Amino acid sequence: MSETDSELNQLRDEAKQIAGDTKNTFGTLSAAQLNWKPSEERWSVAQCLEHLIVANKGFFPTFDSIIKGERKTRAVERIPVLPTVWGRLIVNSQRPTSTRKYKAPKKFQPAQSNLRATIVNDFLDQQERVMEFMKGTEGMDLNALIITSPVAGFITYSLMDAYRLIVTHEQRHILQAKRVKAEASFPA
Repeated sequence: MSETDSELNQLRDEAKQIAGDTKNTFGTLSAAQLNWKPSEERWSVAQCLEHLIVANKGFFPTFDSIIKGERKTRAVERIPVLPTVWGRLIVNSQRPTSTRKYKAPKKFQPAQSNLRATIVNDFLDQQERVMEFMKGTEGMDLNALIITSPVAGFITYSLMDAYRLIVTHEQRHILQAKRVKAEASFPA
């Protein structure tokens, strides 16, 4: 097994762990609990999950085209060095241990009103899809496949960094959702 496939398997295992943790931690919460916010400026558990669903979905058209062998490389994806720099920078910025707060891009912000009670299952269904994409790209040179960020058309990184970003970003926001659930005033 190549080093790339080994890391991909590790990322897939982490994605599976995130799914299990999400189901165990939030799967039995009511709609009121899922939508409860500690303050107006902070997100609810449901908003954290909605944000991840929307952000991850932005990658899916690219992943689909890669797996189908239909992807066309864009000119910006051919610029050397930039994908490595962007990939490392963005993945590190989203680590759960990072103390820096970021405002989600407008198109990735969750709804401000009550979200559906099925949000946990919606996230779990999407997580299965993420893991299927990972499985579908096994054996490819994921560090050499350069893609454009769904957030900004001038940012490029490897497909492996996209997978790293998804998992790291999920870990960050699941931890955020756990902090919401741990609030003293969280509804019983």
